Amino acid sequence: MGPPLGLIEGYYGRPWSWAVREDQARFLAAHGYASYIYAPKADAFLRRRWREDHPAHEADALKRMAGVCAGLGMGFGVGLSPYEAYRDFGEAAKAALGRKLAFLDDAGVSELAILFDDMQGDQGDLAQQQVRIAHWAAERTKASRIILCPTYYTDDPMLERAYGAAPAGYLDDLGAGLDPAIELFWTGEEVCSREYSPGHLARIGERMRRQPTLWDNYPVNDGPGMCAFLHLRGFTGRPAAIGDHLAAHAVNPSLQPILFRIPALTLVESYRTGDAYEYGHAFQRAAETVLGPELAALLQRHARAFQDQGLDRLADQVPRLRERWAAFDHPGAREVVAWLDGAWRVTREEMEAS
Repeated sequence: MGPPLGLIEGYYGRPWSWAVREDQARFLAAHGYASYIYAPKADAFLRRRWREDHPAHEADALKRMAGVCAGLGMGFGVGLSPYEAYRDFGEAAKAALGRKLAFLDDAGVSELAILFDDMQGDQGDLAQQQVRIAHWAAERTKASRIILCPTYYTDDPMLERAYGAAPAGYLDDLGAGLDPAIELFWTGEEVCSREYSPGHLARIGERMRRQPTLWDNYPVNDGPGMCAFLHLRGFTGRPAAIGDHLAAHAVNPSLQPILFRIPALTLVESYRTGDAYEYGHAFQRAAETVLGPELAALLQRHARAFQDQGLDRLADQVPRLRERWAAFDHPGAREVVAWLDGAWRVTREEMEAS
């Protein structure tokens, strides 16, 4: 049946509401997903302002979400990015991290993701310092599952262009030093990998000294270059055979929570059916489950244009498309209309500020 499936809410741009998150958890749990990790880039109190306390209303919402997931038998996690704490993990940083871990414990968080992505990595002892922080946190958290995201979480050279050259042997040192009980995220050969092979994942598993936990950046569509596209197509390039090389498979969703459910369901079918999987038929069945037959038929007509042409190339067709989709009183249709209106745009400035 494949590895445990999860959602990692790790996108840039406008965050989902807590009501949407709770509804998403119920839907995903009903279809075989085992984990929900809250880690949107817009939550500054988990990123740039991680040393500060969450506002009371956000703390209450986190606690409620943890309770919803627990009631569903679903793990609830939070992704914490202790910005460059490895530069100086002294008493001040330890005190701040201890307060944050106690807050997450009080909220009922059962999965802790420590995220070292989006940070400068040109430090010789980077792996050793990150292991130190992870072990320090593991001794103090009540979370039953801990996952660490490396600074260099892919073979893609773009990370070194953005965050400096990785220290020699970084991934190997991280794997060798880290407690085997702590999982490691990996996005694949690229930040947004087109496909995964058993051979690639086996090689990475050897370097990590554990099977990687896949952070799959499909169908996310959050950056300036992707937000003009609706990622709807059923999962491809993820043969069921990769499941034997994974600790878990977490997907980063598209900005559109209802439409995201369509590819999310196809991933379940891919693992369930193995070599018999057909992504086109899986898409059709998933679309009917999420949208109903009539709206699914309309999406079948427009999905390729939405995903492959994108909003900018469809500009002259937008009024007609908008009128067609606005005729439906369905949350999925409203997401298409909002996308056509440009409501899901993410700018470079928004990304850099997160």
